[in-house]
Amino acid sequence: MGGLHQFRPYVLGPSGIPEVTNESQALDNPELAVLSAMAHGRDANVERALEIAFVAQKASVGLDADRCRIYCDLIRNSLGKAARSALKKMDPQKYVFQSDFARKYIALGRKEGVAEGAAQGRAEIVIRLLTLKFGQLDSSAEQTVQHASVAKLQAIAERLLTARTLQESLRAE
Repeated sequence: MGGLHQFRPYVLGPSGIPEVTNESQALDNPELAVLSAMAHGRDANVERALEIAFVAQKASVGLDADRCRIYCDLIRNSLGKAARSALKKMDPQKYVFQSDFARKYIALGRKEGVAEGAAQGRAEIVIRLLTLKFGQLDSSAEQTVQHASVAKLQAIAERLLTARTLQESLRAE
């Protein structure tokens, strides 16, 4: 019932989709980077497919958690067997950064992150112990503990064993 009208769908094949390998381009348009990884993930050139997938995955990591999970899943499932295997072997924890800048600042960030996580965990435990011994803490006491260094948290925990009051546990030395 189309009369004299003809419709011709425009089909875009993998060759019509750009190969996004530039990290800044991927960060500017993560959806295009993911589409690129999906279109070129099974290419015969495994190294090129892996390069595209890796850039798309890096761009996806900066997005909200839901999109990150979906995009990373799409990227991995679009890869051929050899490229998927190579991507899995690229453990970010073992990756050796190529630039001096990344080696210095990313490694420093990891160390700071580990130390910050340890301090937060200790603060939570100290707050729990103080609460068990002295009852609900006021916001000032919680803030004191949450902003304390690891050494101060250890001192508070040690004083907690013999202290008769909350103030005695939290006192600065």
